[in-house]
Amino acid sequence: MKMPVALVALFAVPALAACSQQTQNDASNTSDNMAADASDTTHNAVSDVEAASDNALGSAQSSMDNASNSAGPALDRAGDSISNAADKAGDVAGNALEKAGKALKD
Repeated sequence: MKMPVALVALFAVPALAACSQQTQNDASNTSDNMAADASDTTHNAVSDVEAASDNALGSAQSSMDNASNSAGPALDRAGDSISNAADKAGDVAGNALEKAGKALKD
């Protein structure tokens, strides 16, 4: 009776060892896949952050360009208004001096 159990055990040990190696291979493959997935996920996250940063900086630059383009004509109009006001003030002052000079002359 001990002989058949010993024979079964003798044949079972290599089968268990083979299963164990297969299990180790599967675990190793799973670990490799998990590491590759983590690396890909990290790479994708970094790429997404870089793209978002580039978009944000591009948007900020566009906003600054638009503000500059809008400010230029507004500043030109303000300068023209100041120049016109200075011309009118000069005309008024000139007229007042002419009147004062005539009054002194008479």
